Amino acid sequence: MAAGMRRSRAANVATIFALTLPIVVGAAGFGVETSYWYYNSLRLQATADAAAYAGALEQISGSDTPTIIAAATQSAATNGLGAGTIVVNTPPTSGPNTAKNAVEVIVSQRLNRMFTQIFTQSQVPEQARAVALITNASKACMLALDPTASKAVLFSGNTNVKVTGCSVMANSIASDAIKLQGSAGLQVDCLITAGGVSLSNPVTTVCAAPITQALPAADPFAGLPAPAASNPCQNANKSALGPGTFCNGLSLSGNVTLQPGVYVIQGGDFKVNANANVSGDGVTIYLAGASRVSMNGNATVNLSAPTSGTYSGVLMYGDRTATGGQSTFNGTATSLLTGALYFPKQQVNYLGNFSGQSGCTQVVANLIQWSGSSTINQDCTSLGMRDIPATQSVALVE
Repeated sequence: MAAGMRRSRAANVATIFALTLPIVVGAAGFGVETSYWYYNSLRLQATADAAAYAGALEQISGSDTPTIIAAATQSAATNGLGAGTIVVNTPPTSGPNTAKNAVEVIVSQRLNRMFTQIFTQSQVPEQARAVALITNASKACMLALDPTASKAVLFSGNTNVKVTGCSVMANSIASDAIKLQGSAGLQVDCLITAGGVSLSNPVTTVCAAPITQALPAADPFAGLPAPAASNPCQNANKSALGPGTFCNGLSLSGNVTLQPGVYVIQGGDFKVNANANVSGDGVTIYLAGASRVSMNGNATVNLSAPTSGTYSGVLMYGDRTATGGQSTFNGTATSLLTGALYFPKQQVNYLGNFSGQSGCTQVVANLIQWSGSSTINQDCTSLGMRDIPATQSVALVE
């Protein structure tokens, strides 16, 4: 009887063990799989972080939205996203940074089960989100966009320039991307460049030393549309000119007033001849194709940009599809050019001993050569001018 009872008890234990073994194995497998899921969630978050950072760096360089998305997508693929999905938003569509200069990345994957298949066949969804915020450590009054040129920003001759509340920035990686030569003098918040600086004279700066090897600054007007030419062509032989298209350039002499609006110059240059007296408020001058600006040093020019609308703060705008060429700005000490001089593919030669109203002149050009003496200020928002970012940085904030 005792032996029978032992055999019965052993049989019961064996039966119970057989019945509970799948549960034990499943529980062990669940522990292994949850560790794997946790590890993969960390890896997926790292993928999202890297993708958002890559997209933000592309945005700093001035790329359009499709290029930003492509950079983030490529980063995610390189970091093992595989068959997962990615969504890139700039700016973010949720969270505290929706109105800021930022890139949001959301990546998703569906993981196959291993041990836990005994409970369910459904895949395990995982998702990670990251936001890279772009911040501006400084503002620029002058920005040279060329990525490689020597002397992208050049101060020369007897120039004496005082820049208040903003910096001089060059995107060039050349060792002399910003160069000061001759007897030129310069006071500025800071000199910032993706390359280096070459200074023949000491420069007075607020920052402790020039900032070199910096991230390039984005073109602040990259999204600005080019004005469309209109018909018929305007007559330039008037003392009071209205906006429109000037098909054979525009050459000004004597006393001329420009009425508010957009002036499209094509088929020739925008010239201000010797002893001319040219004035106008709320004016944007667009240089189409190979048209350039030429101002004589004996001319008096008082022009200001619009303070609202599409071309708010933009006084001169060079065609971004026409490379090469130079525009020269000269004039008497009483001249005023209030607004931004934007020539993304051309060189600007600034020779006049003048700036804008309260010093509000900005220069964004492929190359900048400054030989005049003037005082430039940053606080120009009341005149419709936008800030020009410099020394941008990227931080993961979500």
